[in-house]
Amino acid sequence: MLSDQGVAVKIQDLKKSFGKIEALAGVSIDFAPGILHGIIGPAGAGKTTLLRLMLSLLERDSGHIQYYIDSRGVEFKNIMPNAAYMPEKQSLYADLSIEEHLKFFASMYGLDHRTYLDRSHDLLEMTRLSKFLDRPAGKLSGGMYKKLGLMCALLRAPMIMFLDEPTNGVDPISRREFWDILNDSTKNHVTIIMTTAYMDEAERCECVHLLDDGHVIGSGEPTSLLASASVENFDEFFIERDKDRA
Repeated sequence: MLSDQGVAVKIQDLKKSFGKIEALAGVSIDFAPGILHGIIGPAGAGKTTLLRLMLSLLERDSGHIQYYIDSRGVEFKNIMPNAAYMPEKQSLYADLSIEEHLKFFASMYGLDHRTYLDRSHDLLEMTRLSKFLDRPAGKLSGGMYKKLGLMCALLRAPMIMFLDEPTNGVDPISRREFWDILNDSTKNHVTIIMTTAYMDEAERCECVHLLDDGHVIGSGEPTSLLASASVENFDEFFIERDKDRA
């Protein structure tokens, strides 16, 4: 099952409605393997709905989601043991320390002791949380809390990661450190699919997929998308789009 190239995902004409609200209106996106993808858009664009459909947390109304490993189609149930999910509102245990969280997730993932020691050591160095092993999650700052959540997700060495608004409410320094960790992960061919409403983060992604009102309005390398729209950043991209619709 393991691959040196990562997991690819192909989405075709995906639709999802909640009553009269159309969250996704025929979304088609290709997620290339082993790189960092950003699903970018304002609140209500359909970002979280798309992520939850990809994780089978919601039932789609219509459309197709296909996963690939080394160009071979595989079912999501075969991807799950090598996938990690970090929801926007994490449910870490307030009274458990950083070390206790890592040990708990290592046990849940079935990691042997040597693997746990190696991975936890590397992750603690990357996040600079090694000095706070005994601190309960409930007493961590927002940035430290999010980094602990990311560590717990990375501990299983996933092939693909789904991150929903991972830097929401995080201070600028912790956001930068968070991104450094994500970039290191793609060096190991991990496919990362993350949602964000922070337009400046779009330019940090290798590939972005722009959503607005449940529609894909652009996909590609950030610099190329900005150049094709004759704008300097993605804030301006969406502002100009709103002007055109007015």
